Amino acid sequence: MLSAGLPQGSVPKLERPGPLRERVYEALLDLITTRALQPGQHLVESELAGHLGVSRQPVREALQRLNTEGWIDLRPAQGAFVHEPTEEEADQLLSVRTLLEAEAARLAAANATSAGISELETLCAQGEGAVREDDVEAAVAANAEFHAKVMELAGNAVLTELAGQVGRRVRWYYRPIARQRGKQSWIEHRELIAAITARDEQKATEIMRTHTEHTRLSYHERDTSISS
Repeated sequence: MLSAGLPQGSVPKLERPGPLRERVYEALLDLITTRALQPGQHLVESELAGHLGVSRQPVREALQRLNTEGWIDLRPAQGAFVHEPTEEEADQLLSVRTLLEAEAARLAAANATSAGISELETLCAQGEGAVREDDVEAAVAANAEFHAKVMELAGNAVLTELAGQVGRRVRWYYRPIARQRGKQSWIEHRELIAAITARDEQKATEIMRTHTEHTRLSYHERDTSISS
């Protein structure tokens, strides 16, 4: 195990050609949001470069960008560390998420097609299956896809853009509580699908608001002694 916290060979080398700087950034951001790189973890340029099969320069550039966006902290004379979110940061973001997704649910109930609803049911079944298999990564991915689909069905480009700005952070916060939320989260998703199918905008709004609030409260009540 290297100090960067990744087993040798666990990260695929980035293939060339392509916008290398952007691909290194995306690779590191994915490692952070999936918590392969843990909050507070020290990031060593040379080791990350070795894992990704690139020089240190694009890694350094990516770390600078991630610092600007608040994903990592650059500490003088110490180096780069994955950002450790405060409870207040999490609360603010998850509260904004509630506002955005409640409106998306309302619009989805008004605008969703039968094909769109069928896609929600498919994603829900995938998430339920992941919970049964105790596959946390698959459950987190299915959860993100489900909410993205609701946003898509809402049919509001501005709302989708705003949601996209917070989506990755939501996934970052959701990962430590995915097992805790487990089956109940997908029960709530089923209830939301029923409201959207019934074209009940008020009910869909209420269900999504309650659903996202459950996630926010679960984050604050999480067991921090359990590794995520």
